[in-house]
Amino acid sequence: MPTIHLTTFIAAPADRVFDLARSIDLHKQSMTKHKEEAVAGVRFGLIEKDETVTWKARHLFKNRILKTRITAMKRPEMFTDEQAEGDFKLLKHEHHFKPCDNGTIMIDIIDFEAPYGTIGKTFNKLYLTKYLRRLIEHRNRVIKEFAEGSKWKGVLNK
Repeated sequence: MPTIHLTTFIAAPADRVFDLARSIDLHKQSMTKHKEEAVAGVRFGLIEKDETVTWKARHLFKNRILKTRITAMKRPEMFTDEQAEGDFKLLKHEHHFKPCDNGTIMIDIIDFEAPYGTIGKTFNKLYLTKYLRRLIEHRNRVIKEFAEGSKWKGVLNK
């Protein structure tokens, strides 16, 4: 099973970064290229433990539906979302937030597995791992941009 591990430094307090990372509104803004929208469950604001969100988006040349559940949360240190329904055989994304002297280190650990046995494993290696890495890197750049400037106020002060 592939694992993606990303570390991003953000010059902002951990509680702000934590809340931006679980903001449905910011997630939608970061994924406009994929026409991502929340269609069920928590559709706006901040998602909490045991809540779900169902996303509709265009990825890999197809409209897709992905329902995720927040299975663990310890504010402002970490939360985990896992696929409840969707195309993956397994999708688990751990979000960790470590305060440091001048900001926060945000760590993403994504475990995933495509269906279809050997064909899925080959697809993981040839394409899916790079695709998901780029997707999360883009999302992290958006979180960083909002957290380090004043844009976060428009997301978290609604």
